[in-house]
Amino acid sequence: MSTPDKFAGKFEFLEHTADVFVRAHGRTMEEAYENAALSMFETMTDTDKIAQMQQEIVEVEAEDQYALLYSWLEALLVKFETENVLYSKFQITEWKETAEIFKIKAKIWGEKFDPKKHPQKVAVKAVTYHRMVIIREPDRVILEFILDI
Repeated sequence: MSTPDKFAGKFEFLEHTADVFVRAHGRTMEEAYENAALSMFETMTDTDKIAQMQQEIVEVEAEDQYALLYSWLEALLVKFETENVLYSKFQITEWKETAEIFKIKAKIWGEKFDPKKHPQKVAVKAVTYHRMVIIREPDRVILEFILDI
């Protein structure tokens, strides 16, 4: 799967034989998480065609950074599967990181899936921990993860 130029600097699809291997970028952890979510929905459809008609709040917490990334993407995937809503804009509004817990709160925008409007690419079945990497540098964050398709 090739990465469209419009997502340069946000995320890229890496080579993988069976699944979708993503590298999401951001200047901050929040921005990298937002771009990770965008990459997952871009895997499923053309996110430019998803109108930001409804806004929702998502809160996720986990015991570590890897579990938080997994839980964030999984929560969005479950919302898509249970509510039939695609999302194209993500804004992490709160970030809490302590020795005991990692927690985020985000605003997400999207609309109901419409097969006439939203071209289907590939179905994402699950988020995985396989080959998950989180690189935190002073001026950038890189998140790598695999989506099971």
